[in-house]
Amino acid sequence: MILKREQIEAREQAVLAAYATKSSESRGREFDEAEDLYRTCFQRDRDRVIHSKAFRRLRGKTQVFVAHYGDHYRSRLTHTMEVAQLSRDIARMLGLNEDLAETIALAHDLGHTPFGHAGQDALHELMSEYGSSFEHNEQSRRTVEFLEKKYPHHPGLNLTFEVRDGLIKHRTYYDNPTAPDLFMPSLEAQIVNIADEIAYQNHDIDDGLRSGILTVKSLEKLTIWKKASKNVRPGLSDHYFILAMISELIGLMVNDLAVNTSHLVQKAGVASVDAIHKTKNALASFSDDMARDSAELKKYLYQHFYQSSGVHEYNLRGQEVVQFLFKKMMDDLTLLPEDIREYSDAEDHFILVKDYIAGMTDQFALSLYDHLKG
Repeated sequence: MILKREQIEAREQAVLAAYATKSSESRGREFDEAEDLYRTCFQRDRDRVIHSKAFRRLRGKTQVFVAHYGDHYRSRLTHTMEVAQLSRDIARMLGLNEDLAETIALAHDLGHTPFGHAGQDALHELMSEYGSSFEHNEQSRRTVEFLEKKYPHHPGLNLTFEVRDGLIKHRTYYDNPTAPDLFMPSLEAQIVNIADEIAYQNHDIDDGLRSGILTVKSLEKLTIWKKASKNVRPGLSDHYFILAMISELIGLMVNDLAVNTSHLVQKAGVASVDAIHKTKNALASFSDDMARDSAELKKYLYQHFYQSSGVHEYNLRGQEVVQFLFKKMMDDLTLLPEDIREYSDAEDHFILVKDYIAGMTDQFALSLYDHLKG
């Protein structure tokens, strides 16, 4: 048996929660196109994201550690895949649209700079000199709406409104887009926000321990670590103990998020997507206890991991590279690829330079820096 799109859409109507975003009720795309015979609109969006050049480049972009540290550290791509997995699982637990949550998660970092948050901070500072700003969520939306070139008759990937809205309103500890929130995003998008934080907190613990920058002894002081350790059987070797702890930490966070979000949804009495949009505060959130535990963990990671000498040294190097390339290209636009220069009459030059640098991988940026510097 082969399921057609209409059958999948009918299944969504029958199975998903009343406040879940249904594929058949999407606000549609900017450019009209025929529906697919077998895939829903959000499934098509997911496939377009995965097959984009920007998605492939995530493999070469820093999460915290660069590639030369070792093969087992997270890149921006593996982080994205972890966020997508968590988003899909949480959406399923809450009766939401898994395909929409997964697609937003897969696309949420498409606009991220090389060199992690250090690259983003450097580009934001440079853009501020021109009265503008840089926020990678806004750049992710620009990537899917304009920079990706896959169709002859229009720019971008022509994704649905729900995916694009989820991108521009993606908010975490590090992500604060300047676009105004005229209405609350879908609950699927809200789930991705928290899944992103769950993913990076826990894989940063894992990578930090692997690198030796963090130690189990220092983590034992954290409230959430103490809670998780109660559920890990004693006697494990260091290797298996850490793996079990990471799994337990993720489980505690995911389960808390799902239970608390379900409680808040019921308390708010929302029974439609429109009602979700009209809420004043996000309904997807941790309980108060977990929010405190998570905040304590974020502070710990910032002080002991992100600001550690090894990570900080590379951050400074990345910022230097971004600053040099930006100023060099502003002085000489011929350094930009021809397909970007063709917009020089329609776009401010600093926007074109920003677009080009934001799309670079770490290694490409470093190689170009060495070439232009030498």
